[in-house]
Amino acid sequence: MAKFTAEDRIQIVLRYVNGNEAMNEIAQEAKVSLSIVSGWIRLYEQQGIEAFQKKYTSYSLQFKMDVLNYMNETGTSSYDAAAIFNISSPRLIRNWRSKFEQGGIGALEQKKKGRPPMKKETKKIDSKKTIPAEGSVEALQKKIELLEMENAYLKKLNALVQLQEKLQTKSKRK
Repeated sequence: MAKFTAEDRIQIVLRYVNGNEAMNEIAQEAKVSLSIVSGWIRLYEQQGIEAFQKKYTSYSLQFKMDVLNYMNETGTSSYDAAAIFNISSPRLIRNWRSKFEQGGIGALEQKKKGRPPMKKETKKIDSKKTIPAEGSVEALQKKIELLEMENAYLKKLNALVQLQEKLQTKSKRK
């Protein structure tokens, strides 16, 4: 199905409103389904030409519930409700209804879009992790631990260097 500009939609609707052609003839000529043309006509009858002007909006939870309640109370179809409330697509209303039936009112709430913001981690000093006083037992134990880690690192580095030298001498012999 081709995308129609606002002007195209208005011209199609006006052809029907002026009484020159039948709705199914217009739909066939425009290569669009009869239900879509019918929806455009309903929109025009309810809202006028302004209904076809593009507007990007997000609907509040209260608005969605008002539309669904109106449909339940009056027995209105999604096409008519879309025309009455100037909603871009009746399919959007059907999605709201199915979400509401499956997940309740919480499913209709707007969800944040996009990537979540990165949180900056703040460094907090816990009372348990206070810096030990120099010369205390804790400070000396910490220093011993650091020296042992450094010693282990240097041993592994030395072993790696010796292994690399052996490999180089073997490759030179061949």
